[in-house]
Amino acid sequence: MNSSTAFRIAAVFGFLGVALGAFGAHGLESVFKQNGLGDRWQTATLYHLVHAVVLLSISRGDHFSRAACWLFAAGIVIFSGTLYILAATGTRWLGAITPIGGICLLAGWLILAVRKTPQT
Repeated sequence: MNSSTAFRIAAVFGFLGVALGAFGAHGLESVFKQNGLGDRWQTATLYHLVHAVVLLSISRGDHFSRAACWLFAAGIVIFSGTLYILAATGTRWLGAITPIGGICLLAGWLILAVRKTPQT
């Protein structure tokens, strides 16, 4: 993955985050009231959008981290994706997979915290 690809992926994730947030708020409101899992959708959307912005930001740097980009992308798909499905369908066993996505997000942050940064 190069910085241009990472930037495009981040833009797609941002678009999808807004679209899924709106769909959840307007198209699935009755489903959430029925199964009481709307808070999961909100959490998925929050983490999705925050990490899309982080991915966008690190893709624009001169020395971006491919590993962090991959981890954030995987984290968005796994963490937010499983929460979206859980909230929309009530398929609770997906909750066992969700932490894998969370670990990917944490690992992405950890890589950014410990990696050598260019001198200014």
